[in-house]
Amino acid sequence: MVKFGLRLSQNRAPEYPPEAYMDYDKLKEIIHDLKKKQLARVDSTTREVSLTAPPPTNAAGRQLTADDSPVTEEDFYSTIDKELAKVESFTLQQVTQLRKQIDNVESDIQGWTTDNTKLNEVQIESSRESADAVAKSFLTLEKYVNINFMGFHKILKKHDKNSPQHQCKQFYINRMHNQAWVRGDYSDVVVRLSSIYSALRDDHAAEENKDASQSFLRSTTKYWVRTEDVSKVKYAILKHLPVFLQKTSTGESDSQLTNSVYFDNDQLELYHGRLNKTPGAIAYRLRWYGAGDPKLVFFERKTHRDTWTGEASVKERFTVDESEVKQVLNDKYPIDEKRTEMQSKKGATADEVEDWETLVREMIQVVQVKQLVPTMRTQYMRTAFQIPFDATVRISLDTNLCMISERGYDTMGGAKWFRDPEKPLADNEITRFPHAVLEVKLELGGANAEPPQWVTELQNSGMLYEVHKFSKFIHGCAALLPEYVRYVPYWVDDASIRDSILRSGGGRILVKQDHETGVGPGANEIYDHLLPFGNVKEPRLDAKGRTANTASLVGGADVERPAKVGAAVTAEQYYADADVTEEEMLNATLRGCCEDTCAGWMFPFCSGYNDDILTPTSVQKIEPKIFFANERTFLHWLHSGVTLYTIAAGILAFASESNSMTAHWYAMALLPISLGFCLYALHLFLWRSEKIKTRIPGRWDDSRGPLILGTTLCCVLFINFVMKCKEIRKYNNLLGYEL
Repeated sequence: MVKFGLRLSQNRAPEYPPEAYMDYDKLKEIIHDLKKKQLARVDSTTREVSLTAPPPTNAAGRQLTADDSPVTEEDFYSTIDKELAKVESFTLQQVTQLRKQIDNVESDIQGWTTDNTKLNEVQIESSRESADAVAKSFLTLEKYVNINFMGFHKILKKHDKNSPQHQCKQFYINRMHNQAWVRGDYSDVVVRLSSIYSALRDDHAAEENKDASQSFLRSTTKYWVRTEDVSKVKYAILKHLPVFLQKTSTGESDSQLTNSVYFDNDQLELYHGRLNKTPGAIAYRLRWYGAGDPKLVFFERKTHRDTWTGEASVKERFTVDESEVKQVLNDKYPIDEKRTEMQSKKGATADEVEDWETLVREMIQVVQVKQLVPTMRTQYMRTAFQIPFDATVRISLDTNLCMISERGYDTMGGAKWFRDPEKPLADNEITRFPHAVLEVKLELGGANAEPPQWVTELQNSGMLYEVHKFSKFIHGCAALLPEYVRYVPYWVDDASIRDSILRSGGGRILVKQDHETGVGPGANEIYDHLLPFGNVKEPRLDAKGRTANTASLVGGADVERPAKVGAAVTAEQYYADADVTEEEMLNATLRGCCEDTCAGWMFPFCSGYNDDILTPTSVQKIEPKIFFANERTFLHWLHSGVTLYTIAAGILAFASESNSMTAHWYAMALLPISLGFCLYALHLFLWRSEKIKTRIPGRWDDSRGPLILGTTLCCVLFINFVMKCKEIRKYNNLLGYEL
């Protein structure tokens, strides 16, 4: 393991002076000197002193608290205070410079677009380069903050370990979290950059598409994002999609507080239905946006449908005022009055009113029938990226995610449906998720049959960790209500979230530290690729994001980074991996490798597989008929092999002795080909069965094996045809000579 002092020196930004970073070595030296001092303990039980008696001494006759060393604890405290102030001052200075640079870019764009004139290519390119420089400088600053923040954590831990009588880590950690360089919200930089990129793209709101009959392929994928990569992911997205701005008391922000209260019964029927993906399983929640008490509440119902049946999962909702929530939950909601109001005041059509009434009645009924009560609340800051009315690509990023138990308080007959925010929460009533959650929604069809290239590049950037079917509701119930759940989701075995589950008292759903396999019974015993960061036995906390077989997944094939201090590295090179395309990564590290096929050990010349490439975390949706299709394919290949064998055996059995040489040659050539068909059929069946078992995305067909076998068979048939033609010609010549 690399020592942090060396890591700090290797990760300094080239454009920042070395003295801008914390003096880790100086603080470490002070701790080393303090460790050498062996001061005897003063009797802490003594409650009285004498002003005339001499102080207590040790066996050598020296005063117990005598200190011959010039280094004291006060030196450590004063030094770390100076280092904290230095880092804070430098951070605020850099932020001020960044905001000035953004002012200049905005001024240039406004000056060029007066009188509604559009930007030309030179102006667009110049502004984009300036915006990219600001964004990369911001990412460099964030890395500066993170490396110093980690350094203070480590030096305080080292101090408390070597000076247990003067522990101070918790005090300084709390102090750092109250300083501007840690707690400061610089989302205005993201908002302004988003506006700049939107102006350069000349974004316009798309026309609202009300034709629901069009055919689209809709897909939703969820990823974990490490906290240190959140700003880089935001930057990668806002270059292509605008941020959906949120109004706050201090101005516009890129994120909005979102609360969702999920309902369930004592048996957690809805939890188990959603976890098992039971057809028709629902999630029932009440959602509101913004800080403070809710004013407008969304009643939402999500219904699961298996896509292989031809149906799609749906989300339906209606809105009510907060004062009307109790009426809905207690089946006292005035539906007839609201129906009349919708028709007369809001101008809703008859079909819209009928659909609304059906949904309201069904949601009221399910609360009564299933005895649903508030069970789990999720809370997070949501950043949304989307061009208005354009659903081709929609992305949301949830940060500061936490789950709060809604059990254990009196609901007062439905009058209370969420916890009092003024009351403190116990450790087992809240769990804080250590990662951000990114959700990518694609709606592809027509001219947009393929996802945009930048989306593919983001997925393969190494910053996203795909977690199939991740659910905040399911995770919260499993972590905070472990005594009620019968099953748990596969991702609880991931090494990166284990500590957060333990802190919230959910240890009973986890395997022990010394467990043989490191995972619980179930999916993770079969599929070893589902956990992005590995399990407790084999953790991979430094693993790169895995969503496809790209260079970012190949061990040791990392994007080049500055290796030496003082090297001439620019900010663009410092964060070069943010702009590396998928094609460039593949060409750089997989050059010369051919496509992975099922030929494997039997046909090595057809196989381009690389054992160093990790299996992606994404999984294919399996329809039940695919198992039978694999068996039918296997039987068809066997049938072809047996047919060839039968023909070869028949030729050997009935060939005449006068023409035995050619017939025997032909039959002996067909026999190994028929054997190859059978062996290939067996290997293809086993290989595809493994693909179905692990549900690895990608091509499940072999484009080379059939070509090789078919070409070989055609060559044998062609040679036999040529030889037969020669025999016929020879026979005709012989008959002509005799006549």
